[in-house]
Amino acid sequence: MKYENFNSLVLKRQSDRSYLPEPVSESDILKCIEAARLAPSACNSQPWRFVVVNDRNLLSEMSSAASGSGMNKFVSQAPVVVAVVLEKMNITARIGSMLKNKDYSMLDIGMAVEHFCLQAAELGLGTCILGWFDEKKVAHILGVPKGKRIPLLIVMGHPAGENRKKVRKSMEEISSWNRY
Repeated sequence: MKYENFNSLVLKRQSDRSYLPEPVSESDILKCIEAARLAPSACNSQPWRFVVVNDRNLLSEMSSAASGSGMNKFVSQAPVVVAVVLEKMNITARIGSMLKNKDYSMLDIGMAVEHFCLQAAELGLGTCILGWFDEKKVAHILGVPKGKRIPLLIVMGHPAGENRKKVRKSMEEISSWNRY
């Protein structure tokens, strides 16, 4: 079966940094989480948990945690921020990660987060994936148990801006055939 709309979805997905004040429906958020849940992971480990923040008071605190050093001021506009908590991999994935010296859990999180964001784009929602934030502060705000990491936040809402033209390296700069 051929899916015709994937390329248009990939072109639509961008990092939005301006949001309208309208809320995001719980059903749309759940669709995004379901898309992330279905993402592949090493040994089906699924080392993630998505903590959805849509409470105004908590959003204000999350915005403060994400806006350090003048970064990410736009978070204060977003009606939803999702914290991606890194959970333990299963034993098979942990052993594989150790033996191959590759952190499969971070690769897994990346795939799940992109599934989440592509689903949001399909629903007409904007997202921005953040790695720059005060992780300890976010963990405290959300009651994340000590020892657990929060590698990413996903900011989500109805985008206030238009889609931008994607500027990317040429195919020749990023790919080759049969040899480096």
